[in-house]
Amino acid sequence: MTSPTDGGRRRRAAGAGLGLLAAGLLATGGCGIYSTTSGRLDPTLRRVAVPFLENQSSEPNIEIELTDAIVRALQDDNTLKVTDEPHADTVLSGKVVRYKLKEAFARADLQVDEYQVQIMVELSLVRRLTNEPLFAKRRLTGTGNFILNDPNGSTERTARTQAAAEIVRQLVALVVEDW
Repeated sequence: MTSPTDGGRRRRAAGAGLGLLAAGLLATGGCGIYSTTSGRLDPTLRRVAVPFLENQSSEPNIEIELTDAIVRALQDDNTLKVTDEPHADTVLSGKVVRYKLKEAFARADLQVDEYQVQIMVELSLVRRLTNEPLFAKRRLTGTGNFILNDPNGSTERTARTQAAAEIVRQLVALVVEDW
């Protein structure tokens, strides 16, 4: 047989459990309609074409790497749909204007052991049908460092990937978050 105080403890514990459950449901209830997009994006601008960038730098194929990185980032963000130009609302075009390999750090004996890759692009986003610019000739720069003979494996290629990723983050913020 249970005592009256046991029943009171059970009711308080059950009430506390229901209270926690209700608080949990209220706290997570909004997650069902949560969206990573701001909802401010003009619905007539949801499809974007991304032709290959021009390469005005001396680095071969950097325009292909950057175009691929931009397309992947826009697809991963999932706010815009990347499509071919005839089906696009907007066109994101541009060029790689600089690829520079720069000395970043030197040892006391002036031997350079770390380099920095700097990439600059110039991008424009226009409405396809009207050629109205949403932004024009916007310059974005990315950097990445690597150490010569690095036992951890950093190379010019990994630094270039870091620089491209920085450009892509800036671009996604510009295209998606600023609208």
